[in-house]
Amino acid sequence: KPLIYEFFRKSWRGSRPAWGEFSVEIGMEYVGEPPWMDLDNLAKALLDAIKGYAFHDDAQVARLLVERRPGDRERIVIQVRKLSSSLMRRTLED
Repeated sequence: KPLIYEFFRKSWRGSRPAWGEFSVEIGMEYVGEPPWMDLDNLAKALLDAIKGYAFHDDAQVARLLVERRPGDRERIVIQVRKLSSSLMRRTLED
């Protein structure tokens, strides 16, 4: 969790949280065998980290999609969209 918070602190510097409802999509990409990770725990940690940067409270998330999928490299892709607004996207990579 501390690494995730630090990433968002640096990556979203200057961002101001907004009010309203949001859609969040989280994709955990892996190489090789799928990792044994509870996706709900991953989502909770990331939503907690985004809080204060994209939105004020994770209760503002009206739509949430979390998936594990094979990829070219290990990373986490997060797309945050204010419903009826523009897309914010961040990628966490090893």
